[in-house]
Amino acid sequence: MKRTWRMLIAACAALALGAAAETEISFYYPVAVGGPITKTIDQMTADFEKDNPGIKVKPIYAGTYQETIVKAITANKAGTPPTTAILLSTDMFTLIDEDAIVPFDELAASADDKAWIKSFYPAFMANSQTGGKTWGIPFQRSTNVLYWNKELFKEAGLDPSRPPATWTEMLEDAQKLTKRDSSGNVTQYGVQIASSGFPYWLFQGLTTPNGVELMNSAGTETYFDKPAVIEALAFWVDLGRKHKVMPTGVVEWGTTPKDFFEKKIAMMWTTTGNLTNVRANAKFDFGVAMLPAAKRRGSPTGGGNFYVFKKAPKEQQLAAVKFAKWMTQPERAAQWGIDTGYVAVRPDAWTTAKMADYVKGFPVAAVARDQLEFSVAELSTHDNQRVTKALNDGIQAALTGAKTPEQAMKDSQAEAARVLRPYK
Repeated sequence: MKRTWRMLIAACAALALGAAAETEISFYYPVAVGGPITKTIDQMTADFEKDNPGIKVKPIYAGTYQETIVKAITANKAGTPPTTAILLSTDMFTLIDEDAIVPFDELAASADDKAWIKSFYPAFMANSQTGGKTWGIPFQRSTNVLYWNKELFKEAGLDPSRPPATWTEMLEDAQKLTKRDSSGNVTQYGVQIASSGFPYWLFQGLTTPNGVELMNSAGTETYFDKPAVIEALAFWVDLGRKHKVMPTGVVEWGTTPKDFFEKKIAMMWTTTGNLTNVRANAKFDFGVAMLPAAKRRGSPTGGGNFYVFKKAPKEQQLAAVKFAKWMTQPERAAQWGIDTGYVAVRPDAWTTAKMADYVKGFPVAAVARDQLEFSVAELSTHDNQRVTKALNDGIQAALTGAKTPEQAMKDSQAEAARVLRPYK
């Protein structure tokens, strides 16, 4: 009888120890990035838990990127931050200034961990590292790309297999692709660049090819009033107001793909993260190309990184690193890219059998990857939301005709300099 009791006590103790050993991590995820991504995230977290039975992941779908960063910082100030979160790569300086996150280097110290941190594309790490430390791990990352309707190109007498390679070619093609009815009203625009949601990001798709970057790597200076920046904005404004090949005023980010599907526009600039969406909904043959060049090729990178929060208990932080590492292994990074259209974030993901087969059957999937060679860091500074707002406001003022491009950028630069003065 005593032996039976001892066995029962030992079994209960083992169960209690097992329960205590389980670590739960909360995972904020910006659900408003398009498509049924939550199902994919749910499946991935379930698969991770099977491979790591001592860790439970609780996904919390927190809204848009902007809503998610607000919720994360609010929770952090209240002492109840998420363990980890996918937030914009450009939120790095804001999270550092809030003392909200811990560098991955402090948690991932083994030789294997260090090799993992070095495994990502350098272009993505530009918005993930500063001051010699790695603050974010690339997960769902992107670049700007040009989509074009091959059928409309053919109708306009253009080579459907040849997208515009320069600004001059894009303007010439857009003029041929713009259609008007008998009253002179436009029924089909040649090109569309959205100017709501993320106008600064699409603007970098113009400033980068024009040979200028918008900020320094320390996030303490901006260069919005440089002549090449003003020139890039003037070209954007002229597409609509002078050449009339693009809608004037503020063009909505969210409806631009829909306009493309409905053949209201022949070319659009948007994220490669829309690739799966376009493939599923475009009822015509389409192409994807790098952004047209001016003085050079180029696009900003974009998208979200993993971050680990400083106030989370150490065992949760270590579990979060294990989760981020698991989620970004080559096979999973490849599958994530295939499922979503985001760029698989490390070179070895592109050499996996599944990605090689995917690219063979759908070659345009590799365009954004190839553009990484020419890509620059997305606009990111200290107090980033206020600095970005200053630029966005200037862009929209110019596009609506409220200010000249020169005045708009001078005003944006003055406001950004004021905001950044304490950080210099």
